[in-house]
Amino acid sequence: MSQANLFADDVAMNPPEQSGEKTLVRRDGITDAGLAHFAKAYPTETITKEDVFYYIYGLLHSEDYKKRYADNLTKELPRIPCVKKSTDFWAFSRSGRVLADLHVDYESVAMYPVTFEGGELLMSALSDADYRVEQMKFGKKGKVTDKTTVIYNHKITMTGIPLEAYDYVVNGKPALEWVMERQAVTTHKDSGIVNDANDWAIETMGNAKYPLELFQRVITVSIETMKIVRALPRLDI
Repeated sequence: MSQANLFADDVAMNPPEQSGEKTLVRRDGITDAGLAHFAKAYPTETITKEDVFYYIYGLLHSEDYKKRYADNLTKELPRIPCVKKSTDFWAFSRSGRVLADLHVDYESVAMYPVTFEGGELLMSALSDADYRVEQMKFGKKGKVTDKTTVIYNHKITMTGIPLEAYDYVVNGKPALEWVMERQAVTTHKDSGIVNDANDWAIETMGNAKYPLELFQRVITVSIETMKIVRALPRLDI
């Protein structure tokens, strides 16, 4: 998932003669020149660097923006235009703030209520070991892939996954498919190193259900993201 933080908290060591404790130094992610550029565009508005940051985050999710600058975005860093109306600036900024909160805190959003084959009674009887995942797979309807169904493992199958959840794409792939790819057990072809998502779930997160719950949370994130994206203003610059 993408991380969106307005400020970078850099850790600097105090000189030895002082306490020796680490000090957090807050640095702006938006330059003074960047703020002045937007303040000039909307002279009647009081705009902060934080407002500009979230405007940019909202704008980068705009389907109009991505289509209009598709060629440029494959070759260079994004160029950020000013929209004509201050009301549109604030709409992008407010939406960007909501999107950033959603994406940063994706691990704490509500889990989407999928249906489990066998029902809640079966799920309540599962042990931690039953949540081990090797590789999630889509279901099938005959020979056709069914993305409304995901086979988590031989004991757990999710159904009722809304297809619109796959509309949220990150780096060319639906966010849900990134979860399916990463929450797995894989072996690096050259080194032979095994990457086991279950180890992370148990040792770091203290929750054997983490891969399953993450998938459910990312359904929620994906659906809510697309609701916000589709409500963004048209790009008028």
